[in-house]
Amino acid sequence: MDEKMSIMIVDDEMIIRESFIHWFRKYGHRVEAAASGSEALEKLEKTAFDLLFVDIKMPGMDGIELLERIKEEYPDTIVVIITAYGSIDTAVKAMKLGATDYLLKPFKPEQVTLVMQKVAQQRALVSQCRYLRDRIEEMTRFDNIIGQSPKMEEIFRLIPEVAQSNSSILIVGETGTGKELIAKAIHAKSPRANGPFVAINCGALPDTLLESELFGYRKGAFTGAVSGRKGYLDIVSGGTLFLDEIGEISPKMQVDLLRVLEEKKITRIGDRHPIDVDFRLISATRRNLEKAVAQGNFREDFYYRINVIMIRVPPLRERKEDIPLLVQHFLQKYSRETAKRVDHIDREAMEILKRYDWPGNVRELENAIERAVVLSKSRTLGSESFSFLAAPQPLEVKRRSLREVERRYIEKVLEECGWNVTRAAEVLDINRVTLHKMIKRYGLQRPS
Repeated sequence: MDEKMSIMIVDDEMIIRESFIHWFRKYGHRVEAAASGSEALEKLEKTAFDLLFVDIKMPGMDGIELLERIKEEYPDTIVVIITAYGSIDTAVKAMKLGATDYLLKPFKPEQVTLVMQKVAQQRALVSQCRYLRDRIEEMTRFDNIIGQSPKMEEIFRLIPEVAQSNSSILIVGETGTGKELIAKAIHAKSPRANGPFVAINCGALPDTLLESELFGYRKGAFTGAVSGRKGYLDIVSGGTLFLDEIGEISPKMQVDLLRVLEEKKITRIGDRHPIDVDFRLISATRRNLEKAVAQGNFREDFYYRINVIMIRVPPLRERKEDIPLLVQHFLQKYSRETAKRVDHIDREAMEILKRYDWPGNVRELENAIERAVVLSKSRTLGSESFSFLAAPQPLEVKRRSLREVERRYIEKVLEECGWNVTRAAEVLDINRVTLHKMIKRYGLQRPS
């Protein structure tokens, strides 16, 4: 009885509840009581218990039905059945449904002590099972990339293969699909793993700033260059350069980078002396660059230089079988970060998440789980936690102008992201500068 537990007594007899409460509190356990099965389920939704003592005969939901519901929704919770009307049939049924033990009333304190010792052993087994379950989950991840769908398994198979070469890689996929995570995983598995990994979002930088960031400059090269600075193409030497949204760079920058890839040399702005560079390039884009090349909007020679190996990342709507695994991962992550024990999601809520198309992909799903955990008042997320995902009514949309629909959508995303402009821009698939302009254009204001 040294190990302290949280215990619930479920019995319609007040004298039994009070006796148990008095006895367990004497040993320092946290004890609550419920007079019915429905009251017990309400408490379980809000709080996690290590052990439940459940009477069989109760008005409404009996103990066997309650045991079945508990094992279905909270399989790790330990249940001991207590009854004054024991029979072999009910005892067998209770044990088959997952009860740990079966006590006949009236029972002696030493019987309860023996049960508690047995429960302590079962808890140790549950902990081991949880550990093994976490290990299995680890095996379905790949450097923080989570998935077990055939499309993701194909990517997991590709990563270690392509990591060993020095060829340029182009990762293609919608915003929020995890392109940078895949780039990091390739770097981590490559011979360059001990070198730096530098990521630059080309879409977030004006052309001149991107040029000085990549190539560096000498002191006095332009107004404001009060001292010289190394560029990322120099800093990343021995490692991997990840250029996100490479489809957004200008034709001039395409030519400059093409020359670097072919000559392995750079010249800082304002300098005349080339410097040798040694890096592996991984690029990513959400644009259809093949189409851009065909339309003359992207250089063909540069496209083939950066696209020696292509990896296509599927959007979340094409791998919905990964949603439960991702939800569990984000539940654990944000329960830990917020110090709240929110470790369960009911079936209806999970169905809502599976039906939704996730235009913002995994990043949008993560934001939804984070928001639900932060606002949750219980350990279980229900359908009400995701009411903001409900699709708009078509007739309502028809009556609005396109401008009004856009304004409302941007406002909704900002609210869901807590007015974090960077995160909202990612969900909307635009850069921060554009989002700031739209906020100003529509006169949107953060609530006080």
